[in-house]
Amino acid sequence: MSKNQEAVEEHRDTEALLAVLDAGDQMPSATRLRARSYEQLSLVPDSTVVDVGCGAGRAVAELAERGVRAVGVDPDPWMLAAARERWSAAEFREAGAEDLPFADGSVRGYRADKVFHILREPGRAMTEARRVLCPGGRIVLVGQDWDAIMIDSDDAALTRTIVHARADLLGTPRAGRQYRNLLLDGGFDNITVEVHTSVFTDPAMLSLLTRLAEPACTSGAIGRDQADEWLAAQRRRAEADRFFVAIPFFVAAASA
Repeated sequence: MSKNQEAVEEHRDTEALLAVLDAGDQMPSATRLRARSYEQLSLVPDSTVVDVGCGAGRAVAELAERGVRAVGVDPDPWMLAAARERWSAAEFREAGAEDLPFADGSVRGYRADKVFHILREPGRAMTEARRVLCPGGRIVLVGQDWDAIMIDSDDAALTRTIVHARADLLGTPRAGRQYRNLLLDGGFDNITVEVHTSVFTDPAMLSLLTRLAEPACTSGAIGRDQADEWLAAQRRRAEADRFFVAIPFFVAAASA
């Protein structure tokens, strides 16, 4: 594949991911979850708050509306281009969670939403969060546990195989249940953990199931026929208003 073809593929992947993220972000449960994460940051007017893995930048814009200097950080240039296009007044920088472009103790708030599960070494990101936060600064981690996604299906065994196979392809799929211990290891205090379960019955979320089944198929955990049959069964459920997915999201907060 040529460099140009690779760029086109990457752009297409980003567009597909953006569509899934946008659909999820606009659901009332996601709006409430973001609002809760902002509350947990205990925002101080005019202080610097970094949104790590900011994606298309919605949280950065919402934080800025709350009177802080919000900076979005993401390693994906395609995502940052989308963010800058959508929120031209906001500040975005290209960087990963393990190497943030901030001086020691220069940040008052640190937020990472659906980020730690893709990291190979979440402990390194936690050390970096502790470095950039000032004394008394707040950290908030939000994310799902990929082994704990619940999908109603007539074939429970195949569904379990798909969920676990997809989880195993991620850097730290069970990051959500590990937030508390990661924060303890990182030297944080006043740690709290909440679980908010989001329920999806809208056919628009069928794309999420495709993003579970296709990688499980590609990895060899299930066969092509199994993937196709499972997705077809889920489409039939959606058409009959019988589609059901529940995902527990963890919100962990602590002080530096």
